[in-house]
Amino acid sequence: MDFGLNGRKALVIGAGRGLGLGIAQALAQEGASVVLSGRTQGALDTAAQAIADTGGTAEAIRCDLADAASIDALAKAAGDVDILINNCGGPPPGPIADVPDDVWMAQFNIMFLGNCRLARHLLPGMRSRGWGRIVNVVSSGVMQPIPNLGISNALRLAVVGWSKTLAGEVAADNVTVNCLAPGRIHTDRVDELDAKAAERTGKKIDEVRTASRATIPTGRYGRVEEFASYAAFLCSDQASYITGSVHRADGGMIKGL
Repeated sequence: MDFGLNGRKALVIGAGRGLGLGIAQALAQEGASVVLSGRTQGALDTAAQAIADTGGTAEAIRCDLADAASIDALAKAAGDVDILINNCGGPPPGPIADVPDDVWMAQFNIMFLGNCRLARHLLPGMRSRGWGRIVNVVSSGVMQPIPNLGISNALRLAVVGWSKTLAGEVAADNVTVNCLAPGRIHTDRVDELDAKAAERTGKKIDEVRTASRATIPTGRYGRVEEFASYAAFLCSDQASYITGSVHRADGGMIKGL
């Protein structure tokens, strides 16, 4: 299936590794030129070169989502962007009752305002051209809160509310806005969380992973490529009637309807 992305330009946040990198690779394979952004220039350069080596078009631009000026500079350097993938890193784990104000504000600035600032820059071009896609990578915690990830549970829900509202405002301009919620997709982030859980509970990491897989009907963690393919579809011409929705890629893990 041709997703109709040849000649489109995509900006992917958090593209140096994990889900962001997987999405950037999937979009490049569909013919989009990709701007990879994140905090670590070296990782971005390596990722961009890997995409170029396989025939794709990619450039790397560092950005700190905590810094409004850095976001402004990224949007200017990226130019006319048709696809925005908002994919910020996860916040530190821990009990929600103990989170101090400064941590809340710092994470809100990155996880929520970063999305808003980028969209504010890029939406006028999308709307004037009559085509645009925004995909916000959130978490399965927006449907079923994840223990010990209270900051993520709360702030990613704010992203869902913003996304749903924005979708209604821009739909008539052929701009879609959706959220994509990963379950346990095997990334460095999931490995880090499993290691933290092992440390917290005193269990071996293999025990933690076995218990985690037992909660997933497919019996395994997802592959980055599976998740990235879903994201690429949401950016496609074929997905033009899909907007304002939260989509799961979780192997059936979430128990709610």
